[in-house]
Amino acid sequence: MSIEQALRQKLETVFNPEYFELVNESHTHSVPANSETHFKLILVAQAFEGKSRIDRQRLVQDLFHEERGRGLHALTMRVFTPAEWDLVKDTFEMASPACRGGSRHLKASKS
Repeated sequence: MSIEQALRQKLETVFNPEYFELVNESHTHSVPANSETHFKLILVAQAFEGKSRIDRQRLVQDLFHEERGRGLHALTMRVFTPAEWDLVKDTFEMASPACRGGSRHLKASKS
């Protein structure tokens, strides 16, 4: 199973989300073709009700120990309760941090 498939399956099983978007952004980073290292996630679930933003993100991050061992490097995420999402869904735009070309910088510093 691909990393993306595993992420999707775990998110759907654990959170039963009302809405989610998972985008593989690896192609925008300095990684080999067809990599599954960098993802962007918007997740809306009732399970986040009453939890702080950091606790919500920890719940998500804690699901992916195995995938980090298989190459998952970065997960940019925003997590919402359904009520929060209803307030922002028509105007929300999520931008991931720009790639700083980590592997290119490493090669340059070794020269």
